[in-house]
Amino acid sequence: MHSLLALSRLIDTINARVGRAASWLVLVVVLISAGNAVVRKAFDISSNAFLEIQWYLFSAVFLLAAAYTLQKNEHIRIDLLASKLSKRGQAIIDIIGTLLFLSPVCVIIIMYGWPMFMDAWTSGEMSSDAGGLIRWPVFLLIPVGFSLLLAQGLSEVIKRVAFLQGLVADPSEKNTDVHKEPV
Repeated sequence: MHSLLALSRLIDTINARVGRAASWLVLVVVLISAGNAVVRKAFDISSNAFLEIQWYLFSAVFLLAAAYTLQKNEHIRIDLLASKLSKRGQAIIDIIGTLLFLSPVCVIIIMYGWPMFMDAWTSGEMSSDAGGLIRWPVFLLIPVGFSLLLAQGLSEVIKRVAFLQGLVADPSEKNTDVHKEPV
C-alpha cells in the first residue's frame, strides 16, 4: 500500500501543478477577450483567430483543471445518499462511483478522443472560419484532460482504500494533506 500511496502522491503533485497552471489561462482568456474587444471597437478590425484561441483556452481550463478539482474535492455531487452515511460509507461510495462511473467514462472518451486528435494532426485540419486556427491542439486536450482525470480517480481510490485501512486521514476533508499519518 505504501507504493500505491507514493503513486497517489505523484499523481496529486502532477495534477496540482497542471491545475494551478490551467487556472492562469483564465487571465490569458480575459486579456485576449478584452484586447480583441478594444481592437474591434477602436479600429474596426477583428480576427476569428482571437475568438478561436479564447475557445481553445477556455476548453483547456476545464479539461486540464478537472482532475485538480476532483483532487480538491470541489466537484459537484449529489449528496442525498452520501450525506446520511458515515465517513467509511462515503469512502466506499466514492470508490464504487469512481470505478463504475468515472473510470469507464474517462476510458471511453480517451479511446474516442485520441483518434480525433490523430486525424486532425495528420491531416493538418484547420478551422473552416476565415483566419481560423489549426484544430489538433484543442483535440489533444480531450485525451490529455481525461487521462489526468482518470489518473486522479485512481489516486482518489488509493487514498480511500488507505483511509478504510486506517493508513491516511479522511481524503474527503477539504484542505487536508491525506498523505500524512491519520490523527
